[in-house]
Amino acid sequence: MTTIASLSAAELGPLYASKDVSPVEVAKDALARIERFEPQINAFVHRDEAATLAMAEASQARWLKGEATGPLDGVPVTIKDNIAVAGWPMRRGSAVASDAPFPEDAPATARLREAGAVFLGKTTMPEYGWKGVGDSPLTGITRNPWNIGTGPGGSSAGAASAAALNLGCIHIGTDGAGSVRIPAAFTGVVGLKPSYGRVPAWPISTMGFLAHLGPLTRTVTDTALAMQVIGQPDERDMTAMTGRPPDYVDGLKGGLRGLRVAWSPRLGLDVPVDPEIAALTSAAAQLFAELGATVEEADPGFADPIETLITLWASGAALALRDTDAAGRARMDPGLVAVAGQGERIPASAYVDALLNQRNALALCMARFHARFDLLLTPALPLPAFSVGRNTPEHGAYGDDWTRWTPFTYPFNLTQQPAISVPCGLTAAGLPAGLQIVGAFGRDALVLRAAAAFEQAKPFARVDQPIKPI
Repeated sequence: MTTIASLSAAELGPLYASKDVSPVEVAKDALARIERFEPQINAFVHRDEAATLAMAEASQARWLKGEATGPLDGVPVTIKDNIAVAGWPMRRGSAVASDAPFPEDAPATARLREAGAVFLGKTTMPEYGWKGVGDSPLTGITRNPWNIGTGPGGSSAGAASAAALNLGCIHIGTDGAGSVRIPAAFTGVVGLKPSYGRVPAWPISTMGFLAHLGPLTRTVTDTALAMQVIGQPDERDMTAMTGRPPDYVDGLKGGLRGLRVAWSPRLGLDVPVDPEIAALTSAAAQLFAELGATVEEADPGFADPIETLITLWASGAALALRDTDAAGRARMDPGLVAVAGQGERIPASAYVDALLNQRNALALCMARFHARFDLLLTPALPLPAFSVGRNTPEHGAYGDDWTRWTPFTYPFNLTQQPAISVPCGLTAAGLPAGLQIVGAFGRDALVLRAAAAFEQAKPFARVDQPIKPI
């Protein structure tokens, strides 16, 4: 039996049109499930039930009059705490930030509002999105629905946990070093980092050219629907693309036959990969071959660009905390304060060298790689979700720095290419594994097409309620 809790964005529009279900019913169902599950997962930093229901009622009136704005009219969505929503606070996960209402919508928010989407609330994140896990001094710990003893990853932590439980169909996150793909992999959902500039940003992130906006959803089609809306131009972002996006939904057709695909089990890096993750992602790459792609094991051939990332990341953290005094910093995540201090010591010449020369060399390497291969497959992460409240796994295989267990995500923030994490199975402990699909810059539609073909061949596992550890 189909329930509202199981419906995707793509399924809601036809049901609204036939009057079999209404936007108000869907909003009330989502709000009820949030109320039920929020004490266990802690995915929301701000909720406004009156505003949510007002949006749903307005959508319902449009559908009844035959004046729906499009396929996302009445679809419930969430927005990450570092993305502006007019009238709601934007605290970026920080307890020292202002809780005053923000005066206007960010571009992605504005496009969703124009499309008639219904806002359920804002989702949690670590302070200023500085790390790949989901706790902050503002909201505490966000948990993974697949096992609430584990974390969902970050920094789009609440977005991923909400997506896994279908607390809203579309969840807008940000990705500066993997912050959409990391939690997507840990929570078994689809997480797309589009080509840089495809989704305009404003206010601009302190992480600059590293920071992408993208959706987390339970289906590839819903990701394509979201991109159709949030990928529209906006004059407030001078770095954004000015052309209209292609038809991403129609572009899901075509399959994998004839594509040249590289499978890279470790991205050529000396990094430990959990045996179960290795087996699940290898099987996923084999499925690409069975679906008609030519699959060859090949590495792109670049050295780990971690130092380039840290130079830019730490500098961005320093900018984020530039106006925060000692008393404010004492209330912040000590790890963020330490990274900001590191950034304050980086010479301007080193920053510009990383921003221009080192990034360009990496992008050139990948451009030449994509002359041979249409797509690159890697594990999204080398490990499954680990114990909640930690920055790194207990076993210590990756040291004390969270970036060391995310080596497959951040290179493609530096190159600004599209990359998506899709679920590719569960470990023996019932935790999701993610497969990363990477395309050349601007080939977002091809990345989505490949993800859709994989999803059709290997439907994704679902979690319906938070699972307590045994």
